[in-house]
Amino acid sequence: MKAAIFRNMMMSAALLAGFGGLGTALVMATFEATKDQIEASEKANLLKNLNNIIPSDSYTNNLLDNKLIVPPTTQLGNKNSTTIYQAWQGKKPIAVAFSVIAHDGYSGDIKLLVAIKASGHISGVRIISHKETPGLGDKIDISKDNWVLSFNDKSLENPIRKKWKVKKDGGIFDQFTGATITPRAVVGAVYKALDYYKYNESKLFLDQAKYDQLYGPSVHQ
Repeated sequence: MKAAIFRNMMMSAALLAGFGGLGTALVMATFEATKDQIEASEKANLLKNLNNIIPSDSYTNNLLDNKLIVPPTTQLGNKNSTTIYQAWQGKKPIAVAFSVIAHDGYSGDIKLLVAIKASGHISGVRIISHKETPGLGDKIDISKDNWVLSFNDKSLENPIRKKWKVKKDGGIFDQFTGATITPRAVVGAVYKALDYYKYNESKLFLDQAKYDQLYGPSVHQ
């Protein structure tokens, strides 16, 4: 009797182990089969976002190949290394794009993708992720409102620095009814991106090898 029970238990354990192994193998096979597809989809989405703020007819290189990894900086709100995407027309620098994080949003962090022309003017801004209140703060999203387009062609001189605020604070940028904190955070983040570009312009169009040679290796992604 005990021997039969033991045999049944061993058979059950073996079956469970077999099913577990089969399940793991199926998950791994599915992951391997879709890994390249997922990676390609992520790259296509990134390129689409970049082309929304750097027109594709303004450059001749591959934005996803011409990139520079620089150390994290509190100015951009990034705890990890920052990727700088470079747009070139032949040997002429056109623009760079990189992410900025505003930590002072109403409902949490707001992640932006900011493109700055070689002239120091904004090429475009897009909100990549946020948790702002639907119907109020989410107007920073281009799918909800055109407000984010108000940054186009702005620079540190246009408007002057003290005007880089929402109108409620004496600046030129519109705020949203009932949601001033959100646009205030975005305006501040875009200004910081311009300021970062101004003081690092000479570095941001270098290739990775030259950058590492001059300033030390970054944490490459």
